[in-house]
Amino acid sequence: MPRANLWAVTTSTSPDRLQRAQQAAAAAGLDALLITPGADLRYLTGYDATALERLTCLVLPAAGDPVLVVPVLERTAAEASGAGKLGLQIASWGETEDPYALVASVLSDARAVAVDNHMWAEKVMALRAALPAAEQHLAGDVLRELRIRKSAEEVENLRQAGAAIDAVHAQVPGWLRPGRTEREVGRDIADAIVAAGHLRADFVIVGSGPNGASPHHEISDRVIQDGDPVVVDIGGIMPSGYCSDSTRTYVVGAPPVDFVAYYDALLTAQIAACEAVRPGVSCEFIDGVARDLLTAAGYGEYFIHRTGHGIGLEVHEEPYLVAGNARPLEPGMAFSIEPGVYLPGRHGARIEDIVVCTETGGERLNLSPREFVVVG
Repeated sequence: MPRANLWAVTTSTSPDRLQRAQQAAAAAGLDALLITPGADLRYLTGYDATALERLTCLVLPAAGDPVLVVPVLERTAAEASGAGKLGLQIASWGETEDPYALVASVLSDARAVAVDNHMWAEKVMALRAALPAAEQHLAGDVLRELRIRKSAEEVENLRQAGAAIDAVHAQVPGWLRPGRTEREVGRDIADAIVAAGHLRADFVIVGSGPNGASPHHEISDRVIQDGDPVVVDIGGIMPSGYCSDSTRTYVVGAPPVDFVAYYDALLTAQIAACEAVRPGVSCEFIDGVARDLLTAAGYGEYFIHRTGHGIGLEVHEEPYLVAGNARPLEPGMAFSIEPGVYLPGRHGARIEDIVVCTETGGERLNLSPREFVVVG
């Protein structure tokens, strides 16, 4: 039997979020939103439910009172969470009962429902069978508009997350030295992420030498060598439920000559993209600022991913800074700006800051030095 969620977060919430979600669902022509454990449930109710094979589901009708359907063995946890503080009706079901029939009984007349974007497929299918007359849609089309603009409280939570991960980067030079493996360094970093105030480390990338040319390398048993550039991309989740994410690049010993050349171009591109943030400019414009500068410097083909992703209760969420996304930035939107250069088989570099769009420009939430750090 799974144990209690030792890393449960305490995401704040308010009835206003539920009401706005209901209004948005009605405006979209939906009868209800069906939300299972994940960031959307935390956002709406403050309940950090564990995702299990047993169904936990917030039934949020466009008109009427919400109902939180939970397994009976999870009822106490639900009542102790934000959902209980909001006074939500909690309907529990026993091991021999059908929870999908319970959901259907709340929505007997529904003709259009939206399921959260990360709902398990088996639950989507079971809800479809329980509500055969209801057309299914994606709840993300509704909820992203509520979550994409962060409140002042949410921005402060992200600011604290940024400061915590900056404190970890400040310690990284002490762990990088020839003869250590990426895994050993990664273990030190993961421990430091928790020590800096996170509930847990969500990811640790330590890409040394040729591994730095793979943006999502994570860690390996490769031994760090003298002259290696090392890409360190790290993040975790804070007790507030909000995420950190920051990348810095280090060099053990004397840096390769070609690395110095492209890092200078990368730094120029990342700074320019951060400074271009302001309300009204498009997501793809910010991507273009970084990409055009790297292309002009001769490194465009080695910048192989989007410039950034939104961040909040999830480390990757809307908005995405990528070509083709013409959505204009608005105050409260928070996202990474992280151009990179990756030379296959040789080495790579990335610089990543979290930035919040303000009324007048952009605020960087990561303030550690962006120049590469020489270790040793």
